[in-house]
Amino acid sequence: MPKMKTNSGAKKRFTLTGSGKIKRKHAYHSHILTKKTNKRKRNLVKSGLVHPSDELHVLELLALK
Repeated sequence: MPKMKTNSGAKKRFTLTGSGKIKRKHAYHSHILTKKTNKRKRNLVKSGLVHPSDELHVLELLALK
């Protein structure tokens, strides 16, 4: 059986942490920033984690499951 191909878009967007969780970036921080508050923009810079209910789907895109 051939190997699964990694989804190219997913491999650019997600990284695995040492404990096996999946790190992601927040959306809405690329343009139209003038109407967003400084607090909101600052919090969008920080990375987040993929929700546990979506982890399996992301792992399939990364060809890890």
